[in-house]
Amino acid sequence: MRGGEPASPAMATSEVNAPQLFATECHLAHSPAMTKAPVKRPDYEKELRRAGVRITRPRRVILGILSQTDHPDALEIFRRSVEIDPSISLSTVYRTMKLLQGLGAIHRHAFEGGPSRFEHSGGDHHDHLIDIETGDVIEFKSDRIEQLQNEIARSLGYDIVRHRLELYGRRRKTG
Repeated sequence: MRGGEPASPAMATSEVNAPQLFATECHLAHSPAMTKAPVKRPDYEKELRRAGVRITRPRRVILGILSQTDHPDALEIFRRSVEIDPSISLSTVYRTMKLLQGLGAIHRHAFEGGPSRFEHSGGDHHDHLIDIETGDVIEFKSDRIEQLQNEIARSLGYDIVRHRLELYGRRRKTG
C-alpha cells in the first residue's frame, strides 16, 4: 500500500468493510478509495518560494512526487524522481526534505526498523500503525485513544502538550 494505494482491489474492499474498533472511523487518511472528500494536496512550491528558495527543475519534480505520495522515504522519492529526470541526485532529495522540514511543511518520522519517512505537516492529528512485514504506514484517528491519553495525563497531574502514537503490527491471517 505504499503511496496510499491498496495492494489489490480485494484488499481495499476488506479494509472498508472491517469492523469498527474505535469510537471514530479508523481509516487511511489519505487514501482516495477510503475518504469521501477529495484530498487537498500541499503546495510545497509555494511554501519554498515564500521562504525565498529558488525552485529548480529537480526540486519541482521532487515536490510533485512528495505531494502525491503518503509517507515516502528519501530513496523512494529519489527512485521516482530519476524516472522523470535522471539528473536528480539523492543529495538534492535530502536537501529538499531538510528545507521543507525546517520550514515546518513536512514531518520526518523515524519509524522503528526502517528509514525516515516524510508526511505533510498540515491536517488533523492522527496516529500511525506500521506494518512490520511490508513497511506500510496506516494513519488512523480514535477519539477513544485521545480521551484515554488525556485522562492518564490528567490523573498524573499533567496536560499533554504534544504526543505521537506509533503502533507496530502484523496483518492477521484470515481463513
